[in-house]
Amino acid sequence: MIGSLIGKGPFIAVDWGTTNRRAWRVGPDGVAEAECEDACGITALAPGDFAGQVAMLRETLGDLPMLLGGMIGSNRGWRETPYVACPADARAIAEAIMWIDPQTGIIPGVAQERRDAPDVMRGEEVQIIGALASGLVPENATLCLPGTHAKWVRLCGGRIAGFSTWMTGELFALLGEHSILAPQMEGKARAGAGFAAGVVASAECDPLGHLFAVRAAHLLAAPMIDGPGYVSGLLIGAEVRAGLRTSGGEVPHLIGRPDLNKLYAAAIAQVQGNPAASPPAMDGNAAFRAGCSALLREFA
Repeated sequence: MIGSLIGKGPFIAVDWGTTNRRAWRVGPDGVAEAECEDACGITALAPGDFAGQVAMLRETLGDLPMLLGGMIGSNRGWRETPYVACPADARAIAEAIMWIDPQTGIIPGVAQERRDAPDVMRGEEVQIIGALASGLVPENATLCLPGTHAKWVRLCGGRIAGFSTWMTGELFALLGEHSILAPQMEGKARAGAGFAAGVVASAECDPLGHLFAVRAAHLLAAPMIDGPGYVSGLLIGAEVRAGLRTSGGEVPHLIGRPDLNKLYAAAIAQVQGNPAASPPAMDGNAAFRAGCSALLREFA
């Protein structure tokens, strides 16, 4: 079934999310030789569209073996792929890949099957495997993966032992697109005075009570600084404070988009009271490609 995927030849890695899709032709050395990114996430497609979309990716990147991760394996994607239960490592995840055909496999997600804290991930497990395989995170560590649904992950012995999800990115997007704060949140959130002020406000027992201040300051012509930065600092600050409490103060390794990594690093340094500190960080796309390569090596 998977003989064609084993070896040193190139392959295609696809991170297929809810709203976006990123795909790369990965060479024998693990480097991206070509890539494409578009808005063809799973919600943009009808159930019968996926096979044709996979064929189009091969037309663009080459007639090569393909590994697909992310929401493509969800109950809203191409073929629902059962989760692997925690604790999960690369071997367990590789063995649970669903092979659509000898050239095309869908990577399963990981589930935390606890009644008091049920949780799931799809796609982040590939990034975690890649970070481990690249030697950029130790086998026992706390990880933070910023994104639409940010993850805080506990690694024990190189296995995903447990994790929690924060809807920080989605809340920020909803506030910026559909709330009364939208006019004051135009532009991109950046680390600066507004962001730092939001992180300070996140220390309150109810940080959500500070959100409307963005609107009120505008109406009263008060000197409110940087709306998107302030709201981002408020939300990320609240997440970081809770994450650090859960980790016992252990500073996490960051895996995500460089701009998000920068915001989280700024919030962590501020909350820790060490502005000069910089948590170790890895680009999420590079981690995903490395994770796909590592999963294929499990079959060698």
